Amino acid sequence: MIFSNILLIDDDDDDQEIFQTAIQQISSTVQYNYFNSAREALAKLALSERLPEVIFLDLNMPLMTGQEFLFHIKQNQYLAHIPIIIFSTASDSATKELTKDLGAYDFITKPGDFNELIDLLKPLIR
Repeated sequence: MIFSNILLIDDDDDDQEIFQTAIQQISSTVQYNYFNSAREALAKLALSERLPEVIFLDLNMPLMTGQEFLFHIKQNQYLAHIPIIIFSTASDSATKELTKDLGAYDFITKPGDFNELIDLLKPLIR
């Protein structure tokens, strides 16, 4: 799948900025939004008329973890169809398996290198 309307949920401002810069280098037409909080994102998405085509989701966040968000969004009939790509520093197989069991579309471990991030995102963005 290739996406042009992307939402990132990540509480780290630096990661948000790096992600946005990578997307802008890949495509000038992609729509990009972000939330710092999974709890806020869930509330706003439930009321939104225009939903993202995909959500990139960090796992390690306060108040509501990425796993909790994933569980709740997949329980919501209005939102359950949105593919969720886990975008986290976690890389262990147990975490990957848990998120897949909860309904994640894919799992990307955050790379340490900007060009590697671009290479990971290119096949997903138009």
